[in-house]
Amino acid sequence: MTPVADHPPYPVGLRLTGRRVLVVGGGHVAQRRVPALLAAGADVVVVSPVVTPALEGMAHEVTLVLREFEDADLEGAWYVVAATDDPDVNARVLAGADERRIFCVRSDDAREASAWTAASGRHGSVTVAVLGNREPRQSAALRDAIVNALGDGTLPTSGALDRSPGVVLVGGGPGDPELVSVAARHALASADVVVADRLAPRELLDGLGPHVELVDVAKLPRGRSALQEEINRLLVDRARAGKRVVRFKGGDSFVFGRGYEEVQACREHGVPVTVVPGLPSPIGVPAVAGIPVTHRGVAHGFTVLSGHLPPGHPDSLVNWQAAASIEGTLLLMMAVENAPAIAEALVAHGRKPDTPVAVVCDGTMPAERTVLATLGTLPDVLVAERVRPPAIIVVGEVVAVAHPAAFGGP
Repeated sequence: MTPVADHPPYPVGLRLTGRRVLVVGGGHVAQRRVPALLAAGADVVVVSPVVTPALEGMAHEVTLVLREFEDADLEGAWYVVAATDDPDVNARVLAGADERRIFCVRSDDAREASAWTAASGRHGSVTVAVLGNREPRQSAALRDAIVNALGDGTLPTSGALDRSPGVVLVGGGPGDPELVSVAARHALASADVVVADRLAPRELLDGLGPHVELVDVAKLPRGRSALQEEINRLLVDRARAGKRVVRFKGGDSFVFGRGYEEVQACREHGVPVTVVPGLPSPIGVPAVAGIPVTHRGVAHGFTVLSGHLPPGHPDSLVNWQAAASIEGTLLLMMAVENAPAIAEALVAHGRKPDTPVAVVCDGTMPAERTVLATLGTLPDVLVAERVRPPAIIVVGEVVAVAHPAAFGGP
């Protein structure tokens, strides 16, 4: 056979949906290849006496054959990956594939293989695949550069994104633009109109094209606020005018973001609506601040509560007596103003006054700071430290785990 390296490869996109793909080998190379094959819809068969725990965990998605390779395994395959750590076995797999005219990737010696695996990535509906003449690091670096350039707008994205009219609810995470998902960036790049909250990652708005209409619907604590009904009407009207509308929020749209009200408004008027989840602030902010919301032997659960209404308010849906009895971590959102009343209620219903508390202000943002207190000292500390929203309040022993010196630990 003439070595493949004598000529450049012929690039092609394989449509593997429902087609048998044989992977021989159960090590880390196979572990990297199998997920992409599954994502392509392939019927994957892995043949190896031993497989990694990750591959074993895919047993419901792939067919695992726990034995040595046999030539008969090639029958019916459309594509083959030889990925064992034994060159003789890989050579036998390749030879059998060649006899049957099945293209075969050989992980240990690409020079002899009939196919090469490209370094691939996705942006919107586009798949980017790079073949770097058997130089995988070069291929991966170039692929990443292209995908990143598409994502940040350096390269044109025309045709690579879904631009159909409708509404996309995008959760922007706690505020740091680095914590925004790839799907969120794609949605912003596809927008004709962006309807943005105050807590959505503001730096990303600077990257919007000049044709994009930006609508500010900030809701300021005890200040100017856009009415939810007006936001709903805006989303529906712009979408029905043929625009692709991105509703850009902080955190996640469905975690005290009133996102489902917007979904309902769109559906009532026949407007297509999709959702891009965001990293929820009550989990992401403590994590970035170095506070776990659960910890072995300390907290086996966490509860997220809204503190925008004080205990005893007729419209409050929070059972503060029940919250006080929870052994795990309490995560309070929108609670700065009512934190003294909440702390008093928790203590009154059984929580110890010395329960550790952390208030993470401006989480993930340049001005981020963490203020430590206990339930008993929280009201005075909030005043002394001049705490202002936005902030996530963490109540529980996990705070002492993260800050042992402040709470009598080693």
